[in-house]
Amino acid sequence: MASYISGAQALVRALEKEKVEVIFGIPGGATLTFYDALKDSSIRHVLARHEQSAAHMADGYARASGKVGVCTATSGPGATNLLTGIATAYLDSSPVVAITGQVAKDYIGKDAFQEIDTVGIYTPVVKYAFQPLSAAEIPFDVKAAFYIASTGRQGPVLIDVPKDVQIEKAEIDFPEKVEIKGYRPYISPHPEAVREAAKLIIQAQKPIILVGGGAVKSGVGPKVVELAEMLMIPVASTLMGKGAIPENHFLAVGPIGMHGTYHANTLIMESDLVIGIGVRFSDRTTMDIKEFSKDKIILHFDIDPTEARKNILNELPVIGDLNESVSMLVSEIRKMMPYTKDSPWYKRVKELKEYYEDKIFGENVMSPLVIKKIREVLHPDDIVTTEVGQAQAWAELFYKALAPRTFITSGGLGTMGFGFPAAIGAKVAKFDKTVVDIAGDGSFLMTSNSLATSVSEGIPVVVVILNNSVLGMIAQWQRIVYNNRYIASSLGETPNFPALAKAYGAEGVRVNGLEDFEKYLKEAIKSEVTYVIDVPISPEENVFPFVPAGKSLKEMIV
Repeated sequence: MASYISGAQALVRALEKEKVEVIFGIPGGATLTFYDALKDSSIRHVLARHEQSAAHMADGYARASGKVGVCTATSGPGATNLLTGIATAYLDSSPVVAITGQVAKDYIGKDAFQEIDTVGIYTPVVKYAFQPLSAAEIPFDVKAAFYIASTGRQGPVLIDVPKDVQIEKAEIDFPEKVEIKGYRPYISPHPEAVREAAKLIIQAQKPIILVGGGAVKSGVGPKVVELAEMLMIPVASTLMGKGAIPENHFLAVGPIGMHGTYHANTLIMESDLVIGIGVRFSDRTTMDIKEFSKDKIILHFDIDPTEARKNILNELPVIGDLNESVSMLVSEIRKMMPYTKDSPWYKRVKELKEYYEDKIFGENVMSPLVIKKIREVLHPDDIVTTEVGQAQAWAELFYKALAPRTFITSGGLGTMGFGFPAAIGAKVAKFDKTVVDIAGDGSFLMTSNSLATSVSEGIPVVVVILNNSVLGMIAQWQRIVYNNRYIASSLGETPNFPALAKAYGAEGVRVNGLEDFEKYLKEAIKSEVTYVIDVPISPEENVFPFVPAGKSLKEMIV
């Protein structure tokens, strides 16, 4: 039944029909009509202090919950500030709907106040961009945006709404479903491709499974475990794949890549067959792509046909829903071969894992011990987010994710400042869980004003800052690759982080040693406000293993 309402009211009602519970954003002149309509809605609005953080909050919400996250910004600088967070979601295939205001239609293209070609600049980093030019178009565009964002290979979608379209009134219908010409989010796996993959797996002497972000989002982990246990195949992960299967499983060997575990990098280079599940074989994962793919068969299970042979030309793709394709694979292997309990390959896996599992390379390295302590204290389904840099790499190596959607990080774009606002979004999604942001001081400083959001909105998270007063990963590269030629990596006198936290109304403490850290971490978990724990570390601490850019995974520096 049609309703005679404004475009802004239609936008709010369409969001309600999508069961949106929360929007992260900042109002502006081009969205005030939308905000006025939002006043009459039950949808919660979380006021960010920077639009980039609003996008990261929506992204963290989406990754923790599996639902579509929603963020909003005004036109011009609001939309451009939001862009970094949306690009982050795009590179990590996170379902986010971004709603931006736009100048009135008659002013588009005339350099009006706070006008920017939002659709033009967003198009490369969204699955689709809508710009409704009448109020009546809004319900379709919202329904389509949520459908596109949440299906197939997930990702962000933009809805850019001109100001006069928000004001305009019309008889408006709300569709129950939408069809989008040319959009085919579901592809059924080809049985013959699955059958051929099964044969190759059975014939392999040294197979390894590599799970990525797609394995986390699809929830295919139990089927991966079943496959691994059938043939005693080790399971490695990408950075984004952490938690796809429990990392304390006896066949889990941890992440591969620039900062992968020694045993995972070694095993994947020794393997004769790689079973990639929901991965994109990025440069930070494979490093030297020619060396990575040499002398091995690479099977690629993925939902996105554009990923097939994009990075590895000699791979054998199986395109389709991962739950369906991996289930078919397990079924085919059962038909061909009984369970096996031992093999020379598994013996090699076990030896490497037992020796290197908990090994810390280097002496007096505080950070890995802090990460391990966080894992020890948190429950299996509590959530960790990370900033970007050394803190992220230490977390990748030493924090064992035990369930999907409990390890949230910026992988593809590597966005500094991601972890804290993402933690706030994750906490909104899973308020009964403890959420900890593992941060470096440089990355935390980029979005530390989100302390105001966390306190004023009553969203308590824990921030653990590994504080070395430098841009840690930059300094490490300058130390190792550039012969100690330091430039622009020292942060000088960083803020008194506990005092900064308290200035915003949060709690904060500077700790001295691991025992002190454990005490305050347990206290922070019980806090009703955000709690910042400042952990001093040496600026000379390095993350190892480390594979320099352009090198092979065989060339790890330990």
